[in-house]
Amino acid sequence: MAASGRGLSRAPRASFCVAGRQAHWEAKACLRPEYDAVVIGAGHNGLVAAAYLQRLGVKTAVFERRHVIGGAAVTEEIVPGFKFSRASYLLSLLRPRIYTDLELKKHGLKLHLRDPYSFTPLLEEGAGGKLPRSLLLGNDMAENQKQIARFSQKDAQAFPQYEDFINRLALAIDPLLDAAPVDMEAFWQGSLLQRLKSLTTLTPLLQAGQGAGDIADQSASFLPVSVWFHGFPLPGRILGARLPQYYQVLTAPMTKVLNQWFESEPLKASLATNAVIGAMTSPHTPGSGYVLLHHMMGGLEGMQGAWGYVQGGMGALSDAIASSAAAHGASIFTEKPVAKVQVSSGGGIQGVVLQDGSEVRSKVVLSSASPQITFLQLTPQEWLPKEFVERISQLDTQSPVTKINVAVNRLPDFLAAPSAPGGQPLPHHQCSIHLNCENTHLLHQAFEDAVDGRPSHRPMIELCIPSSLDPTLAPPSCHVLSLFTQYTPYTLAGGKVWDEQERNAYADKVFDCVEAYAPGFKGSVVGRDVLTPPDLERIFGLPGGNIFHGAMTLDQLYFARPLPLHANYRCPLRGLYLCGSGAHPGGGVMGAAGRNAAHVVFGDLKSM
Repeated sequence: MAASGRGLSRAPRASFCVAGRQAHWEAKACLRPEYDAVVIGAGHNGLVAAAYLQRLGVKTAVFERRHVIGGAAVTEEIVPGFKFSRASYLLSLLRPRIYTDLELKKHGLKLHLRDPYSFTPLLEEGAGGKLPRSLLLGNDMAENQKQIARFSQKDAQAFPQYEDFINRLALAIDPLLDAAPVDMEAFWQGSLLQRLKSLTTLTPLLQAGQGAGDIADQSASFLPVSVWFHGFPLPGRILGARLPQYYQVLTAPMTKVLNQWFESEPLKASLATNAVIGAMTSPHTPGSGYVLLHHMMGGLEGMQGAWGYVQGGMGALSDAIASSAAAHGASIFTEKPVAKVQVSSGGGIQGVVLQDGSEVRSKVVLSSASPQITFLQLTPQEWLPKEFVERISQLDTQSPVTKINVAVNRLPDFLAAPSAPGGQPLPHHQCSIHLNCENTHLLHQAFEDAVDGRPSHRPMIELCIPSSLDPTLAPPSCHVLSLFTQYTPYTLAGGKVWDEQERNAYADKVFDCVEAYAPGFKGSVVGRDVLTPPDLERIFGLPGGNIFHGAMTLDQLYFARPLPLHANYRCPLRGLYLCGSGAHPGGGVMGAAGRNAAHVVFGDLKSM
């Protein structure tokens, strides 16, 4: 376990067919020799896929190698009495259809919405005895403008228009998320019937194009931009020249986009964090705008763009999905790692072989594991084209993330926003708290450190305190903190490795940064769990530590996720499918890949 500090313990284990208390999603059934479908991995996408397949009448089993379900959406008690969302820690992107179809509230899902949602304190001397400045953003636009006006009146006026423009772009892309990408292989190489069928998959793409065209028209009157790129490569006359603004946000460096709207650095840096979060990119990197859009595509309780905490941690979301799947008859097994995909002599899927030697037969296999694990480790290489294997091995999986989970005995007391006398959470404690985000140059410098193989000298830190809204996560008066930090390279320069000494040295550096904004923080720490990129890879199966299973860059999205001609959840091996974040539409706790893949599989099963 990649952990350091005091009072650490291994999380309690859960499994099927054992005596004792079982999680509410666990069906009291033992392993059968045959199912219609097998899902590798009980990450949230795998669970979503299983739930949909089972609801469609496909007898489905899920095999998880760890002792707990959820993949990266998991709750673990690392420090006794403290429950952590150990990897993913916020919810927004889960597709609305999944909430309703799987009846997640009925199966125990409870949410805590955040308002305000963003807090950026500054490291500065308060003038005339005043507190250092800070920027607090929430759902009240008038209050947001007051906050921004402390830095720039011009930016305060532009902010509502910027928010409207970005939200419209996110809505334009929305139709693409809930459907498989266009099947380009069938379109170009299939039979006439296959070509005609593939045309139906153009509908979401055309809807997105129409929406983006409408945005361009509606935004033209206020968009403060004088020069735009042209030629966005999507088909159809309706896309044409109406999308230059769309094109720039997708392809330009995020700083270029933000500089056309705003002048105040704290605002630009706070917004830019969504363009680089989880990505080995700088705000100066072309294409970083798409990552920001990706994080704007969600919502909670009907509120577009809202983010919140899951009561009980992110594992409670996975439990609710699993409970829905199990209620319809799906079987979910923990501590049952899959050793390999079983292929018949004719090149068709036969099922899987578990690590204990058990063979489980099935008509199809869906993998929520990464493309690298699925095709380079679990699939017999002789059944895959050499070029396919080579291109999978070349996918960009660079990760900048080190996640540090911290147990504290009191809330951080920020110089820019002192805590209440009684220690009760204040509005800013529920936010994503952005540290070392005074300006975009700081973010770029942190990125450049990692490019040179060094952990950032002043890392970007997104600090969240889910226990500020969900007191069930920690003992009374105590709290759990999530420190999502960037940038840390997977491979360190100078032949160094991420051993315990390097982990602790980096975590100490991060704690020193938090201490500068909130003196006394280090003295409040009860225990910590440090997860560097290699740790995230080893524990959660994230290739290179990449939380998205692969870079969310334009060359690895939609038609090309994971590869061109293999972006519709199928692969060259008939009966084997991807259903995780390495497939369209990518990473984050969306569930879309699982749902979309399940419908593709169901359609294929009907035609078998």
